[in-house]
Amino acid sequence: MNKLNLRRELISARASLSPEQQRANSIKIRETLLDQPWVQMAGLVACYWSTGSEPDTHGLVFALWKHGATVILPVLLEDNDLDWAVYDGPDSLAPGRFGIMEPVDTRRGVDAVRTAALVIVPALAVDRTTGVRLGRGGGSYDRALARVGPNVPTVALLHDGELIDGIPAEPHDRHVRFAATPEGLTRLM
Repeated sequence: MNKLNLRRELISARASLSPEQQRANSIKIRETLLDQPWVQMAGLVACYWSTGSEPDTHGLVFALWKHGATVILPVLLEDNDLDWAVYDGPDSLAPGRFGIMEPVDTRRGVDAVRTAALVIVPALAVDRTTGVRLGRGGGSYDRALARVGPNVPTVALLHDGELIDGIPAEPHDRHVRFAATPEGLTRLM
């Protein structure tokens, strides 16, 4: 199956999840991540502010921030690359491009993700064998992940059934080291 058709299939499956199931999935994912010592000890975390049917990150971002981590969130640039700015509580966000909430703090540049001790990214699916993530096709997170060091934990947040086999990969596609689903955390690499 090609990427376009796979994306359509996954987006359709996500749309069929009830709000209650989405909420329950997000709580399980958040609890799983917050139970990991390497998540608890990460001083600088790059994350994202979820939208639509993505596993919700709002509670995760808030919990990380309340526990003392510095959380940076993406600011989508005109070329679809990601700049980064610090999250400083719910009042520090404003709608950005496409209405996605972004921090209003000073932008730190596209290379700020290099300094993160933990990087949490969105994905529609992740290949359980290779760790290749399937995003929405804009390449924003592939560029960001290309800047992350090889020993930094990178985690994609997924609903059940989105850790799959056979995601078509292209040279620019990046892998993640972990997938967090409602069933738990899977180490991929």
